[in-house]
Amino acid sequence: MADSATSFAVISTAFPNGAEIPRRHTCDGADLSPAFAWHGAPDRTQSLALIADDPDAPGGTWTHWLLWNIPAKATLLPEDQPKIESLDNGARQGSNDFRRIGYGGPCPPPGKPHRYFFKFYALDARLDLKAGASKADLELALKPHVLAQAQWIGTYGR
Repeated sequence: MADSATSFAVISTAFPNGAEIPRRHTCDGADLSPAFAWHGAPDRTQSLALIADDPDAPGGTWTHWLLWNIPAKATLLPEDQPKIESLDNGARQGSNDFRRIGYGGPCPPPGKPHRYFFKFYALDARLDLKAGASKADLELALKPHVLAQAQWIGTYGR
């Protein structure tokens, strides 16, 4: 269960919370993952996980990025994470709804801008989950281990 007394918070240097995601982080640009930093994870944190998705997608929520087993001592996720199953720091990435590993930036159909939620989870364990896993697999694995959650929201439209 999440610890409501925690001060776990996330920020991005790529764009202000609630603001437009820069083109470089979308399918219309270089499709680079944005940089994030966090602080205030509970002392018992063993790893962190990230789920990035778009609840405004026409066919239902669209998953853009799945990342877990980010080391507990880490406080930064640099821009342009490699689109590979396992990162040098031991973190693993799952399959997004573009059917690719790693980050897939905003790529909405023309119309009203979509919202993109970058949800970070402080976990009391490392997850025994194979790289390439789905969002459903990640959510199931992390659910009993969440100590705290923080999020950052961006928008993008075409």
